[in-house]
Amino acid sequence: MVNVFEEVDDQLRADRAEAMLRKYLPWVIGGLAVGLAIALAVWAYDSHRQKNIEHASTLYAQGADTLSKGDTAAALKQFSDAAKASSGAYRSLSLQQVAAIDLDQGKLDLATKAFGDAAQASHEPILADAARLKSAYAMLDTASYADVEKVLKPLADPKRPYSPLAREALAWAKLRAGKIAEARADFVVLSLLPTAPDNLHERAHAAIGLIDGGTAGQVAATVKEAVAMPSNPLFPQIAPAGEPAQSQTPQPGPAQ
Repeated sequence: MVNVFEEVDDQLRADRAEAMLRKYLPWVIGGLAVGLAIALAVWAYDSHRQKNIEHASTLYAQGADTLSKGDTAAALKQFSDAAKASSGAYRSLSLQQVAAIDLDQGKLDLATKAFGDAAQASHEPILADAARLKSAYAMLDTASYADVEKVLKPLADPKRPYSPLAREALAWAKLRAGKIAEARADFVVLSLLPTAPDNLHERAHAAIGLIDGGTAGQVAATVKEAVAMPSNPLFPQIAPAGEPAQSQTPQPGPAQ
């Protein structure tokens, strides 16, 4: 009798297992199918994104090469095409190049818009803030102090990547606006700021000498010369495809 009961129990367990398998098997298969579909979608997205990055990298490199040969119109098209890529880094840098060309051609409104778009194109502060700072440089010689301050003040925060440069530009803006005492105080701080590069220290000392020498009235020409100096560090340049981006010496305004 014991053997009969055991056989019945075994049969019941088998029947229950079969019933559960029939009940849940479609869900298991469906889950596996969904997982496979998600994995394929992620792979396709990554593949498409990588192709876009490589395409943008090629266009950007071509634009830089074309610009170095003096063909501004062709370079502008190549940078504009590169700016259409989904890559935030290449889009931001390409738009900065477009803005710089517009600025060289005296198209300040277009340059300001392109710099703004470049700042929005990347979530990386080193790229976005570079575009914002270049935009401030472009405005510095013509815009009101209030407009320049609106752009520069957030960038001057010590936690931002170009804080010393933004503080320097803000000091020049104050000097241009006739805020002589405030500007001098800012330059004194900059001359001693440990996080500022040596060439910024030198420019700060020169500005203090300009103010103390009573020649601050020549500030318009001085500001224009100061922001065009090729010694402001840290502005990013894109590296060739497959290599990390590097920071190089910039020239605010002209194409980088």
